Amino acid sequence: MATAEQLKVLIRSHFDGDQDRFTTIALQVAAHEARQGHTDVANDIRQLVDQAKSSARILPIHKELDDLILASDPALRLCDLVVPTGQRKRLERVLREYRQQERLRAHGMTCRRKLLFTGPPGTGKTMSATVLAGELHLPLFTVLMDRIVTKFMGETSAKLRQVFHVIGEVRGVYLFDEFDAIGAERALDNDVGEMRRVLNSFLQFIERDRSDSLVIAATNNLRLLDQALFRRFDDVLHYGLPSDEEAKHLITNRLGKFRPKTLPLAAIAKDAETLSHAEIAQACDDAIKEAILADKSSVSAALLRGMLADRRSAYGKVRGKG
Repeated sequence: MATAEQLKVLIRSHFDGDQDRFTTIALQVAAHEARQGHTDVANDIRQLVDQAKSSARILPIHKELDDLILASDPALRLCDLVVPTGQRKRLERVLREYRQQERLRAHGMTCRRKLLFTGPPGTGKTMSATVLAGELHLPLFTVLMDRIVTKFMGETSAKLRQVFHVIGEVRGVYLFDEFDAIGAERALDNDVGEMRRVLNSFLQFIERDRSDSLVIAATNNLRLLDQALFRRFDDVLHYGLPSDEEAKHLITNRLGKFRPKTLPLAAIAKDAETLSHAEIAQACDDAIKEAILADKSSVSAALLRGMLADRRSAYGKVRGKG
């Protein structure tokens, strides 16, 4: 039978939403029962744990906020993310501090959990948030900024208050994508009084937040952000277009089993210059689909370079380069 301490930890981990700890203690109880000769009980516990792992996890979120927050259960890990070494180390530091936050608290310190990601579209900001959630076995809650911001006075701030209430109640990784929708510089001439109040509300909410959740704001336009925001975040990570080496790594990972035995990666990486991580990944996916439909088992260099050229042409026109 489980010890009193194990029962307490099970109950605490359940209400804390700590699935990893709950699973660990449950398996410890199963092992204890097996040693006592209670093999049927031990097997039942293990089967329950396995069933829980294999079934889709229900993400706890308030129903009235379904139209404001998109919930997901990411499976991505750090090895899936292609970013510069320095960026990876900073993300690893976030993970290390979060996982050992009790040790930090014992010395009066807190972990990094309020982060600002900046950089052009498709450079890995959203994927980084997804990876952090996957690594920490936490749900990812994407706050839909286009639904948070409304034209009615006071309504946006009220919705933000609801979101931060949930942040305090439900542990997870919360991503405020396209954050510049509310984070614009308060002194801008075209700014309105209501949006200044909204930004002030956000600054107050994030400063008062003492939850166990990770709060991440992502923006494509760093220059638009109010400077008062920066000191509210524990860390600011800047994202950029991939280097040649990162492009090679990304292409190799993305092609997977469709990568041919010989592929001039150096030349192909040059073709990928000016493209973001997402655009390169899309070009690889397009090449794989063409190979599948042509009954090919691998992607040719010519096909991949053609797809990269298509992406360059398409996005070049969008950016005013074509």
